[in-house]
Amino acid sequence: MADKPRLWITRKLSDATLERAARDYDTVVNLADTAGSADELIRASSEFDAIIPCHSEHFSAEVAARLDTRLKIIANHSVGVDHCDLPALKARGIAVTNTPDVLSDATAELAMLLMLGAARHAVAGDRIVRTGAWDFWSPSFMVGKQLTGARLGIIGMGRVGRAFAAKARGFDMEIHYYNRSELTPEMAQGATYHDSVDSLLGVADFLSLHCPATPETTGLMNAERFGLLPQGAVIVNSARGALVDEEALMAALDAGQVAAAGLDCFQTEPGGNPAFAAYDNIFMLPHIGSATARTRDAMGFRALDNLDAFFAGKTPGDLL
Repeated sequence: MADKPRLWITRKLSDATLERAARDYDTVVNLADTAGSADELIRASSEFDAIIPCHSEHFSAEVAARLDTRLKIIANHSVGVDHCDLPALKARGIAVTNTPDVLSDATAELAMLLMLGAARHAVAGDRIVRTGAWDFWSPSFMVGKQLTGARLGIIGMGRVGRAFAAKARGFDMEIHYYNRSELTPEMAQGATYHDSVDSLLGVADFLSLHCPATPETTGLMNAERFGLLPQGAVIVNSARGALVDEEALMAALDAGQVAAAGLDCFQTEPGGNPAFAAYDNIFMLPHIGSATARTRDAMGFRALDNLDAFFAGKTPGDLL
């Protein structure tokens, strides 16, 4: 037992993940399931050889500078690593990994739910039925926006973006995309490439964001870009809250430029934006894109696979 690497798991991961971790590592789990503070991360670095954190734990440059030399690897239980200052951690000689691939389908499924829910008035419809206010019907009642045959713009055609495009093809949507580089024909599967975000926006009856949050993409959808969308467009964000200027989104909704939005992420998490509650045409979920039992197991196992490789003296498959 003493020769096993000591591992801190910052949140309550899936039972299968915790069982495997306990078998292979000297493991301590934060069963209180609360976000680790900067002080806790710094303190843990002197007590553990490895940490499996989630996006709720922030390894800023200031935190990285104070980490103990005992900590050798941060094996993130997430794909996104915007909560980690990668250059600062690399400078300290700390390996950082993530969990790509395994959550693409679950996140794409949720993006489809957001798109459908926003387009077909899910929030208002549920409220009307749930409160007993459904006492009439007419042909003009709750008329929404149809997906079938519509033009879908995707910003970011990585794993999740491509999985989302595959599902949207089941609705006979016309796929357009912007990516840092054009995909091969085999990967694009007939999707039309745009070499700029602004070009894509002009044809996007529906727009779905699937890019990481970086200094370049923060505030990607601002007032000017909302104005480039076809009037009555629907926007979906299942990626990162930082991509959307929330004040500009509300202004676009108020003006009718954007008909509806489906959001799984927000600038402030947890909590979201309280002002959004006044909008029946914003369909919201609490950042649960990857929250299926199968995907949670797969994410935990992927993080442990990276630890296994690292402590066996190999390069982890998901080393950043």
